[in-house]
Parts: sequence; C-alpha cells; structure tokens
Amino acid sequence: MPPPRVDHDKLNAAVRRLSKRAACDLLEEALNLLPERSILRIAKGYLDPRDIRPDPPRKGGLLAAIRKFQEASLRGEYYESFRVDSRNFMEKSDGTEAWIAECNRLLGRCMDEVKSRRFPEAKEGFDILFSLLHKLDESPDDIIFFADEAGVWQVGVEWERVLPAFFRSLAATANPEEYAREALKAIDDFVDHDRNRYLAAARRCAKAAQRAALPAGD
Repeated sequence: MPPPRVDHDKLNAAVRRLSKRAACDLLEEALNLLPERSILRIAKGYLDPRDIRPDPPRKGGLLAAIRKFQEASLRGEYYESFRVDSRNFMEKSDGTEAWIAECNRLLGRCMDEVKSRRFPEAKEGFDILFSLLHKLDESPDDIIFFADEAGVWQVGVEWERVLPAFFRSLAATANPEEYAREALKAIDDFVDHDRNRYLAAARRCAKAAQRAALPAGD
C-alpha cells in the first residue's frame, strides 16, 4: 500500500492558520466534492438539516429569491459591525461574509438562467443584483459593514464569467441603443480598468445592430 500523501496533523494545523475567508473557501470546495450522504453526516451537529434542504418550488422562483435578498439588504439585515483596530481591519463580519456569499450565489443562478436560455428572468435578476453592487460604491454602510476600504472589489465577483452572461441576456432583450447603453454602464461601473477586454466580450455577445451601436475600443 502506498504511503499517505497527506499528514492530517499538519493539514489541521495549516487550516487553523488560514483566514476565516480562506477557510470558508476551502470548506466550500471540499464539500462540493463530497456525495450528499457524506455532507449530511459531516454537517450533523453543526447545521440544522432543515437549513440546507433544497427550497420547494414556489411562484417567482429565482426572481422572488433575488427580490427577497434585495429587500433584506436594503433593510440592513446583513449589516454587522465590530470595533476596528490595527489587528482586525482586514477582517469581515459574519453578516458581510454572508451577504457576499449570497450575492455571488444568486449571480451564479442568473448565469444558470442564461445557460437555460431564460433570458428575461436572467436580465432582471442581473439588474437587481447590479443595483445592489453599485450601491456598495455609493453608500456601502446602507447594506453591509467593511472595516477596510469599502467597494464592489471586496465582493470578489468573477466578472470574466458574470459579464458575458449578462451581455447574452441583454442581447436577447434589448434594442441596439439599450444594449450599448447598458453594456457600457456595466463595464464602466465594474470593470473600467479592463474596458477593452469587456467591450470585446460585449461585441461577441451582441447581434449585428447591437454590435454597431457599441463604440470602438481604445
């Protein structure tokens, strides 16, 4: 039998040295590799099984979940602060971490809607979530607490995946002028540092008339 490739004592020690965010990311990746039966066994004693069951089908589906998230965000339900000092200014509160995770999860569901060609639902979902992200740059304390510099960059959105999906939903639902206006706004709001790259992505996703309405790259 080959020798073990992982020293579990060293692994446990290394995990305990990770930041809370990194440990959560590692846990998420590990759980995604496990069968459902193993997840339920591990979660027992830490989580209420009712909290991790799939949601039952309900009227409104994804858009209902996104609107519920929007309302909770604007009510300040995720806002959770702590006393900031020189040792913890890089940390995020549990409420902030929960908001970031839910926002990215819902963006992922919007991308799934695009894959299923449910473009109007995806577009409306993206619009609501983008409005919340935009608000983080305008008045972040209205939604969540950041000990360090606030802004959308803290959320860790995978724009290289999200924006092409948004452009596809936009291409299916907008006239040329609307397509150009909304695509450019998303680029300016979230990825202006890489404008030409995302303009090229917007062109690839557009129909011919929509493509003609977009400006040329710098």
